[in-house]
Amino acid sequence: MRKFLEKFSSHTILIIVSLLSIFPFIWLISTSLKGAGENIFAYPPTFIPHDFTFENYTGVWHKIDFMRYFWNSMFVAGATVLLNLILSSLAAYPLARMEFKGKKITFFAILATIMVPFQAIMLPVYLITIKLNLVDSVNDFMGYIGLVMPFAVSAFGIFLMRQAFLAVPREMEEAAIVDGCNIFQVFWKIILPMVKPSLAVLAIFTFIGSWGEFLWPSIILTKESMYTLPVGVNNLQGMFSSNWRYIAAGSILSTIPILIFFLAMQRYFISGENEGAVKG
Repeated sequence: MRKFLEKFSSHTILIIVSLLSIFPFIWLISTSLKGAGENIFAYPPTFIPHDFTFENYTGVWHKIDFMRYFWNSMFVAGATVLLNLILSSLAAYPLARMEFKGKKITFFAILATIMVPFQAIMLPVYLITIKLNLVDSVNDFMGYIGLVMPFAVSAFGIFLMRQAFLAVPREMEEAAIVDGCNIFQVFWKIILPMVKPSLAVLAIFTFIGSWGEFLWPSIILTKESMYTLPVGVNNLQGMFSSNWRYIAAGSILSTIPILIFFLAMQRYFISGENEGAVKG
C-alpha cells in the first residue's frame, strides 16, 4: 500500500507539472482556432472553440510572407546547427584526448562563458558585426553570415562533446592507430560515429535556440525580406491593435519544424553504438 501511494503521489505531481508545462501550447492552439466572433479573453476561459475555424492559419499565410520567413529561418538554423556540430566537436576533442599546457585553464575558461548571457555581450558583438560588414545592407549573403556567426559555436556544445568523447574507450582509438589511421581519421571515422546521441542532443538544442531567436535578428536585420520567422510573426502585432488569433496561428505554425526536427533526431537518443565495443 505504501509503495502504491508513493507511486501515485509521484505520478500525480508529474501529471500536474506536465499540464502546467503544456498549458501555453494548448492555449495557443485554442486561440488560433477561434473565429472572429468569439471572445478570446472571455472569463472563465474556454479551451474548446465555439466558432471553430482554420481561417486564422490561411490569414497568416496571406498577411505576411510566411514562406520567405520560413526559408530564412531554416537556412539560419541549419547553418548554425552544422557549424556548432563541427566547431564544438573540433574544440572538444583536444580537451578530452590530448595533453597540452593550460588544458584545464582553457576548459574552465570556456565553461565560465556559459554564465555570461548574450545580452551582456550583444553590443560589442553588434559593433564587430557592423565593422566586418556582416549585415544585410551590404547583401543578403553577408546578412545571413551576420545572423549565424555569433552562434556558430557554444560553450555548452564544447562541454557536451567533451564529456561524450571522454566516455569513448581509448582502446578504440589505439586500435585505429595500429591499423594505420592518423589523428583526423580517428576523430572522423571512429570517434564521431560513436557519439551520435550527443551530436543529436547538441543539434536539437542548437536548432531550437536558433529557430526561436528573436532579439539578435530584430536588431541586426534591416530588410523585411531577410526576416526570420519569429521576427516576421511579430509583425502581426501592430502599434495600436493586434490580431491575437493570427499571432497564435503563426506561433503554432512556427513550432512545427521544431517538432519534426526533434522526432527525426529522437532515435539517436536510444542508440548505443559504443556499448559493448570493448569487452572487459
